[in-house]
Amino acid sequence: MKNQKLQQGQVVELEITDLNTSGEGVGRHEGKVVFVPNTVTGDRLTAKIIQSKAKFARGRIEQLLTTSPQRIRPQCIVADKCGGCQWQHIAPDYQREAKRQQVIQAFQRIGGFEDIQVQPILHTSNSLNYRNKSTYPLARSTTGQVQAGYYRYSSHKLVNLNQCPVQDERLNPLLKEIKQDIQQQGWSIYNETNHQGKLRHLSLRIGSNTGEILLTLVTKDQKLTGIEEQAQLWLDKYPRLVGVCLNINRDRTNAILGATTYTIAGKPYLREIFAGVELHIAADTFFQVNTSAAELLFQAIVEQLNLTGDETIIDAYCGIGTFSLPLAQKVRQVVGIEINPASIQQAQKNAVLNQINNVTFNTGQVKNCLEQIELKPDIVLLDPPRKGCDIKVTATLLNLQPSYIVYISCKPATLARDIQLLCQSDIYQPIYIQPADFFPQTTHIECCAILKKQ
Repeated sequence: MKNQKLQQGQVVELEITDLNTSGEGVGRHEGKVVFVPNTVTGDRLTAKIIQSKAKFARGRIEQLLTTSPQRIRPQCIVADKCGGCQWQHIAPDYQREAKRQQVIQAFQRIGGFEDIQVQPILHTSNSLNYRNKSTYPLARSTTGQVQAGYYRYSSHKLVNLNQCPVQDERLNPLLKEIKQDIQQQGWSIYNETNHQGKLRHLSLRIGSNTGEILLTLVTKDQKLTGIEEQAQLWLDKYPRLVGVCLNINRDRTNAILGATTYTIAGKPYLREIFAGVELHIAADTFFQVNTSAAELLFQAIVEQLNLTGDETIIDAYCGIGTFSLPLAQKVRQVVGIEINPASIQQAQKNAVLNQINNVTFNTGQVKNCLEQIELKPDIVLLDPPRKGCDIKVTATLLNLQPSYIVYISCKPATLARDIQLLCQSDIYQPIYIQPADFFPQTTHIECCAILKKQ
């Protein structure tokens, strides 16, 4: 019978015909959609149903009957358990095509752009060892050993790691050895169930182009006996390590970082070179995790805009000036807007560091600052959070009517929604849609849309 409800525990045979935006394979049994993780288009398998709803079911692989040509052997021995990556079992070329299809479908289904032209996905040669920052939850094993890693898929059970193939390989020795030092120090590990214990996360950040490393411990309490001596030992042991920081997060929350960060030893920042500009990046400020891919996207944007040197640009959601500063070297004036005061302070310092004088930075919400700036921009650059732009931002842009709007997003659905709002009055048309693979081995995709005033 079609669409009969599948029973939990039932084993069904499926062929995977697609991938959803969460990275699960999509199959059908007697018309009923079944989502199965760790699969890829072309797999034939038997799956045990672990959840059954009226319109769909979820299963897990019981047996692979026929493997897809797109299936490869994961580089990580815990890839089928760890929730950090969803697609290590999928060939990189097919990962990228699946992500490009995510963008196309979002623009068609949400944006209403039936004939949208999406460029081939930008990518670097490295689908591994690309992450310049990794933040690991800490826990203790049943035998009392300190663990650091990522949570299992759809759970809060930690998968312990001594190395991670997607993080910069220069961070791997620290991941293993810092755990051992924490163990020897006897520092308590935070328990999210009872809100007891101190150490919550271990964060490692590296300048991909400089090799400088920052180590940050996220703790519930600033009082860690012996931390100053241990921090100095770490600086002496690891030549690339330039700073050891403590971030204080006292709240009972899923948020990783708290509001306050202290430098215990060394510097509060690392140096990075991005698009020819030197940036100082602190432990708690945002920076794209894939430096090389971000540089590729920046260069593609510059080429499309065909800058003459006389333009005025507003960089909304500017962060520490990652795009503002290299753009300022190519145009007449740049104005940055960012809600985080610490990021604005760092952006200002980075401008001074690079002797860039034609850029100013404003602290505040984009929806308020954008309409208050007494400036007629030629170009507005948007790089909002995953939720996209506030409706007030799109309304202000339609009043400002810059010649170009450059919109960078890590969520195709909200990108397509906002582009539809900006184009519905026929003032703007999308002329360039460029996805970029900032996050290989995962389902996530960065995408840039350039709109031109008609």
